[in-house]
Amino acid sequence: MPTEARLLRLLTWLSPAFPVGAFGYSHGLETAIREGAVTDARSLSGWIMGVLEHGSGWTDAVLARAAWTAVTGEDHVALDEIAELAEALAPSLERRRETLAQGEAFLTAVAAWQPPPIIRAAYPVAVGAAAGAAGIPLEPALTAWLHAFAANLTSVAVRAIPLGQSDAVAVIAGLETVILRTAARAAASTLEDLGSAALLSDIAAMRHETLDGRLFIS
Repeated sequence: MPTEARLLRLLTWLSPAFPVGAFGYSHGLETAIREGAVTDARSLSGWIMGVLEHGSGWTDAVLARAAWTAVTGEDHVALDEIAELAEALAPSLERRRETLAQGEAFLTAVAAWQPPPIIRAAYPVAVGAAAGAAGIPLEPALTAWLHAFAANLTSVAVRAIPLGQSDAVAVIAGLETVILRTAARAAASTLEDLGSAALLSDIAAMRHETLDGRLFIS
């Protein structure tokens, strides 16, 4: 498949318009906004940066890389084990629902292009596996995945703070270096590199389960 066709497919799969329902999940960010930890562009940028480099953004990228490697190596046993691990690593009930629901929706939608290489998987595993099956290069896939993750959290802030569009674009622009650096690290990672230290994000996700008047599912 030509490079342009691979890029087009990647852009489609990780577009906000792709039917995975990402707009309905805040990944615990709604709690942080409600409790005053994230109030503006500066605090939002710091929050997302921490999650990308030290939290679920990083672990999801490592899992996506592992799934991509398993599919390109035709190791179906390893892919199933990675899918189980990804589900077990979810730090809260809502995070587990979030990643599994989006993974299921992604695998259903991606069948329009090709049979999915796995039946059930967390979202990053589903994306990594599909990218590997489609012959999409690893690092661009990880870069696009992390960008989509950061963009969705920024969209949450636009609706929940609320944050202006100009500030939101500036946040995404400021995260480019972090996204590229994290994608490069993840491309060279193994499952031994899994680990998260974004505890405030995980706690916010747990507290979201009892938040009154929620706008988002997680």
